Amino acid sequence: MKLRLILPLLVLAVAALGPWVPVGSPTAPVAGPFESWSGAHVLGTDILGRDVLARVLAGGRMLVVQAAVATLLGSVVGLGVGVWAGMTHRHRAARFTVRGIDALAALPGILLLLVLATGAPGSGAAIVAASVLVSVPFSVRVNRERVAALVRTDYARAAQARGDTVATRLRYDIAPGLAPTALAEAGIRFVAAVQLAATAGFLGLGASAPAANWGRMVQENSAGLTTNPLPVVVPAFLLVVLAVGVTFLLDHLAGRVLGEADRIGAGR
Repeated sequence: MKLRLILPLLVLAVAALGPWVPVGSPTAPVAGPFESWSGAHVLGTDILGRDVLARVLAGGRMLVVQAAVATLLGSVVGLGVGVWAGMTHRHRAARFTVRGIDALAALPGILLLLVLATGAPGSGAAIVAASVLVSVPFSVRVNRERVAALVRTDYARAAQARGDTVATRLRYDIAPGLAPTALAEAGIRFVAAVQLAATAGFLGLGASAPAANWGRMVQENSAGLTTNPLPVVVPAFLLVVLAVGVTFLLDHLAGRVLGEADRIGAGR
């Protein structure tokens, strides 16, 4: 397996399994602030003298869960509305619905995040809701345009002419061609959700301190960059690898699905 696929899987494993690794408390001070790495503290300590390794291992799970849940919910809404708008004969209703959803795209993501976080302080649900609201308009539009293009193909028109049900057309004529686009679009939205979740941690939103969060670690330890840069560099590196690597993973999966779709299309 290629390195570009192994790295994001390792980061996802660190995020998922890290809190169970027995390396000590991520919230209790164990030494002075910004101490350099040593045998006792592999990545040194942060601004409050907490073990950086313990906080790195504990700080990724919630961020990944929030991004994954937001991507899943956004995909359900985006695919549902996009497929309906692309296949329905009620074109006026479809345009009205899509225009209404498009209005959400005019709202800045940070503004939505701040408003929702103010209404539900300390809640990760506010971060998930903000990510879904920001991403859904783009998901709906991308999926709708792809479905509309597939509906106009000769084989889809032939299936409609011979009276195939909507479910059959969706299964055999739309889904194979839509899947690569949906996967690629979900990858982009996952990256955006990770960025928004990290930004929330950077701003101190969501789960409050002293809970570990990769985004918050970058913000709260920036003052000690010259003394011990690891509390900033390590979580920032993990966020970059996670965001970029997941798109590689989904591109790889989309390529395999696209090959299968071509094979199915050739066999019809």
